[in-house]
Amino acid sequence: MGRTVVSMSVSVDGFAAGPDVTADQPMGRGGERLHEWLFRTDGDRAVAADGVTPVGVDAAQVRERQATTGAVVIGKRTFDVGVDLWQDTPFPVPCFVVTHERRDPMPMKSGVFTFVNDGLGSALRQARQAAGDRDVLIMGGPTTARQFVKAGLVDEIHLQLVPVLLGAGTRLFDNLGTGDLDTGHIELERVAVIESPHVTHLRFHVPR
Repeated sequence: MGRTVVSMSVSVDGFAAGPDVTADQPMGRGGERLHEWLFRTDGDRAVAADGVTPVGVDAAQVRERQATTGAVVIGKRTFDVGVDLWQDTPFPVPCFVVTHERRDPMPMKSGVFTFVNDGLGSALRQARQAAGDRDVLIMGGPTTARQFVKAGLVDEIHLQLVPVLLGAGTRLFDNLGTGDLDTGHIELERVAVIESPHVTHLRFHVPR
């Protein structure tokens, strides 16, 4: 069985989205700055000898995530603001949407959106079954990611730390209200720090 991984781009002041998230601004006002590293075309994502494959630190991280992800879990708000933008599932794998609504599955070009209305545990069980030996990726909105961390359902947290202060928006880890009974802390074990000129990739294991 693969890992359950929260992966999110965040600002130095902890925001995973800007304010005023809408379908027209799916990352909130100014929040698209958090994902600029994905679309760089300079040295770090230069073209390899085959003329197609990007090379460099950031490109390698993207390729690894694509290769290891077997299923995705997102929240309903992320689905609502993202589906028209993606025109597909966010990864070419089954995608499970945590929601309170009953809704039939939505087939797309590369995968199927399955709507799960009986809780985080059910969404994760279905995603794990679909993913097989690959990872389940919790992505999109910070609220759903925070709920999975709070429920103790996450194996690793991967943060893409972007060198910017957004100043406002939605913080990824506000008000977890969980962890050690004495301290309230959730201790993490650092797995890797991978630097590029545009973002620092941080990986943490979540002990259970």
